[in-house]
Amino acid sequence: MVRIIINGALGHMGKVVERICGEDERLTVVAGVDIEPREDGAFPVYASLLDVKEEADAVIDFSTAAAVDALLAAAVEKKLPLVLCTTGLSEAQLDAVNEASKQIPILRSANMSLGINLLIKLLKQAAGVLVPSGYDAEIVEMHHRRKLDAPSGTALALADSVNEGAGGNLSPIFDRSGRRAPREAGEIGVSSVRGGTIVGVHDVIFAGEDEVITFTHTAYSRAIFAKGAAEAAVFLAGREAGLYDMSDVIG
Repeated sequence: MVRIIINGALGHMGKVVERICGEDERLTVVAGVDIEPREDGAFPVYASLLDVKEEADAVIDFSTAAAVDALLAAAVEKKLPLVLCTTGLSEAQLDAVNEASKQIPILRSANMSLGINLLIKLLKQAAGVLVPSGYDAEIVEMHHRRKLDAPSGTALALADSVNEGAGGNLSPIFDRSGRRAPREAGEIGVSSVRGGTIVGVHDVIFAGEDEVITFTHTAYSRAIFAKGAAEAAVFLAGREAGLYDMSDVIG
């Protein structure tokens, strides 16, 4: 049985993770961390990971970028494997993640979905064929009105995958409103839509002469991210220190 601590336990995704773990015979949630601690409920919730008394095998984090600095420090101090699902991290925070991974196992992914991570692999192959043949790559991502970061971490990961497959010479363009000029060949346009309750839609478009190829991933429920995080926690428990991602989980 893999014992789980949920960071951001009382948030929307934290509650989804709790439900998914409760449905998985391999997992049990022993504690949570949130800004409003509690002692009642299915498990205790603490204000800080450092306050957690229960023994655990991994932490699953769906919180905010503002909480990641303290989380990393506490996970290192307690020697806890960390599944880091929070997006919108700064360059300094990404550097801190890399440093922490020298002491504990950390699995970080812009998107925990199995489908998205398979798409990332497929895009490398597609971009390697299409971009050198003159196809333009564009990404459009859509999320709910409450999402804080734009573009999404997933859109950036997809753009990186396209760029890698195309040979590494493409540059993301996030805003064309301030210029009047034709599209340049070395661009990857990344556009964001925010509204309603959209869980997540990502379109990767390869537009060529008289032909358009589109890869689309649609998330209908946040449960797909929680399921991926649960699989990641099972994978990470007992691993050596290092930085992992979902490609290690799906093989």
